[in-house]
Amino acid sequence: MATFQYEAMDNTGLEIKESIEANSEQEATQKIREKGFYVTKIVEKGRAKEKDKKKTKGDAKTAADGRRKPKKRKKGGFSLGGVSGKKLCTFTRQLSTLQDAGLPILRSLRILEGQAKPGPLKTSLSNVIEDIESGSTLSEAMAKNPKAFDNLYVNMVKAGEAGGALEVILQRLAEFKERAQSLKRKVQGAMIYPCAVITVATLIVGFIMYYIIPKFKKIFEDFNTELPEITVVLIGTSDAVVNYWYLGPAIPFGLWLMVKIIKKNKTGAYICDWVALRIPLLGIIFRKAIVARTSRTLGTLIASGVPILEALAITRDTAGNAIFYKAYDHISAAIREGESMAIPLKETRTVDDMVVNMVDVGEETGALDTMLYKVADVYDEEVSILVEGLVNLLEPLMVVILGLIVGFIVIALFMPLIKLLNDLS
Repeated sequence: MATFQYEAMDNTGLEIKESIEANSEQEATQKIREKGFYVTKIVEKGRAKEKDKKKTKGDAKTAADGRRKPKKRKKGGFSLGGVSGKKLCTFTRQLSTLQDAGLPILRSLRILEGQAKPGPLKTSLSNVIEDIESGSTLSEAMAKNPKAFDNLYVNMVKAGEAGGALEVILQRLAEFKERAQSLKRKVQGAMIYPCAVITVATLIVGFIMYYIIPKFKKIFEDFNTELPEITVVLIGTSDAVVNYWYLGPAIPFGLWLMVKIIKKNKTGAYICDWVALRIPLLGIIFRKAIVARTSRTLGTLIASGVPILEALAITRDTAGNAIFYKAYDHISAAIREGESMAIPLKETRTVDDMVVNMVDVGEETGALDTMLYKVADVYDEEVSILVEGLVNLLEPLMVVILGLIVGFIVIALFMPLIKLLNDLS
């Protein structure tokens, strides 16, 4: 039997260096695992001595020529863009599973870094691992990589470290990310069909206006006939498309850019968000989606042990709407003065009475996080139903509008042709 020297970690993360006898490296690894240890390095004793000799020779050579330097871990480097919600969701679930299995956090991160493809997430993980090796905590290391880990993520990990329940916090965080991603996929999936139909219809009508109508215009000019008013309008529209086609993409882009610039100003952002919440049907969807997201965020933070004022500040930043931002500021100020959460929430008039009542009951029973989860579940379902209803409404509406446009073009083109045929006969 051969003797193997190994390095391993126990369930508490303590490093162990011992030796074990076995017939093969696989058998040695199996025996070490049976002891409840996680192997990080294993080498046969004879080979270990050879490696030590080579290392000693290498160190002597380095000292002699002064040219070689000790190998250092490469930094993560620079990468463009942030980590997508889908990738972060998968990473959180995998990290949660590894922690639940009892692996040390550093080993878990190394495993996930090795699996990750080159990109922002791999870069961030490399940086996190390097910072932890330098003595930082996981939350401190993640806070230095905002492209991957936002304020919510960092504070929840910080709360898990403080409470000694990081694996539980990561499970909650994984569930939170998965639910948010699920709702996002539902909305995006529902909007694919109407967006595709609108795009194709726009391209077809644009093609008719740009290429087909000018040919008919030339025919009408050759016959020198008087055109009906409807045909004059169609030809005028075609001329505008031919001469000013660039305004088609420029106007939507200009409006989008203008809104972005206006929202840079605090007052402008408030007005834009106020208008967005009052758009028929869409405004209701926006409002309910924000309530669902903020309720689940706040519930997750409270359940994780984050202090209420800090949890409200993080939730406020994830709202993405100036109206709700101001509302959460008002709630935070009221709580600092000793009030409960339900009263200032009602004063903001941003949520329904049902939400206020649920929060009130949650505060009375000490189960605020549970009530907030229920509010989020209800509103997630309502958002899904409203989006589905909007799509069902858009489908016949688009057919009617497209039919009217095509009918207008056909009538406008055939009226002068019929007049020409009558004149010729």
